[in-house]
Amino acid sequence: MSGRNRYSVLREPVHGDVYLTHEEFSLLDTREMQRMRGVRQLGTAYLVYPGAVHTRFDHMIGSVHMTQKMIEGINHSFELDPVGQIAIQAEEARVIRIAALIHDVTHIPYGHNLEDQDGIFKRHDSVERFVHMLGPTTELGKRLAEIGVADQVLSILTKARCPGAKPIPAYWWQIVAGTICSDILDYLQRDAYFTGLRLQVDERVVSYFKVDRVTGNLFIDLCKHDLLREDILSEIVRMLEARYYFSERVYYHHAKVASGAMIARAVELALEEKALEESQFYDQTDSSLLDLLERSTENASIGAREGIRSLLGRLRSRRLYKRACVFPRYQNEAVQEALVERFFAEGGAKNRRAVEERISNAVRSKTGKEVRLIVYCPAKRMQLKEAKTHVRWPGETEVLPLSRFAKHVPRLADLEESYRNLWKFYLFADTDDPQLLAEVRAIGEKEFAEATNAYST
Repeated sequence: MSGRNRYSVLREPVHGDVYLTHEEFSLLDTREMQRMRGVRQLGTAYLVYPGAVHTRFDHMIGSVHMTQKMIEGINHSFELDPVGQIAIQAEEARVIRIAALIHDVTHIPYGHNLEDQDGIFKRHDSVERFVHMLGPTTELGKRLAEIGVADQVLSILTKARCPGAKPIPAYWWQIVAGTICSDILDYLQRDAYFTGLRLQVDERVVSYFKVDRVTGNLFIDLCKHDLLREDILSEIVRMLEARYYFSERVYYHHAKVASGAMIARAVELALEEKALEESQFYDQTDSSLLDLLERSTENASIGAREGIRSLLGRLRSRRLYKRACVFPRYQNEAVQEALVERFFAEGGAKNRRAVEERISNAVRSKTGKEVRLIVYCPAKRMQLKEAKTHVRWPGETEVLPLSRFAKHVPRLADLEESYRNLWKFYLFADTDDPQLLAEVRAIGEKEFAEATNAYST
């Protein structure tokens, strides 16, 4: 019997017993997958929620479990009513499960800070990163080639965007990394468990998935006897509320943002000094990256060395930079685009540094004190992508994104707007002296006179 058909059980805290094939275990045992044991799922969130030390490794195993649940739900729906649907065959399930198992393997430590929020590197799900990680130079890539799924898995994880990729059914990648998918179905439960926040996602939602025969899209059927299934719709909205709740309480918590911004600044300084290069980040863990940054100071200029060491020292003793100014989207929608263009897009690092120097000089001139600053501007991508999941709505002849029916679901429109309003532009300072922070705030408000600061204490 081949490894693809033999299973062993693995016990983990969120889902209990998870069954993996021996083939899947052989992928877990590669160097690239084992690295993920040292990459925390929530980055620096443990500085806010001490239990949030779970890893990408844990999450990827959980994603396989949820992938299997979705596949079983899809096939059960097909058995009950095959009209307009398709089932997922065993060989398809094999490839989709493997893609779910390794879907986060390109993540680098603190990746969301370095990619999504500071734009230092390309996103972890870029074609180039997957081509490298799943290629012939890695243990993982070699093993995928040996079991004959390398090309298909690469197509799933890149959504067939890589050169020469063969077309694949849409539901292959939608199950793994679509809108409501195995990824979110695992991490919402996992993040709740390890942060201690009281939230439950009803796993019954997996029984609502189907695959549309015409388009190949994964969808949730909200229609029964030509009537709207309010119970299913409510469950979806509950999940979107959970996604927003975690974003507000955990993913964009100000202390997590500040600590992530500090790491990103240390990385920026090391890169500017050419003490490090991007490829060195690909095989690091959270701990080893901080050690690597520390060692990089040996080849850095005095200013960069002092800056990096100061940032790392403060991180290790949790003396985080404090908020001086906060410019939220809901009070700055008219200038958000200009701020992103100036401080996040290409050239953003140079512009941020120039502003920080001007404010720092002005504070020194007025108070005689030195203060280090970080201007933090995230990308504008603040979309509740889960609202775009495909659904079948009563009276419609085709499956369409749920967001198309927002006028019928007021809470959905509210959630989308609330999610966009999580965007905030910060001015952080390395002091907790109230008077010095007040001076930084006053000067910062003049520097960003076109924007409205919402933070005063």
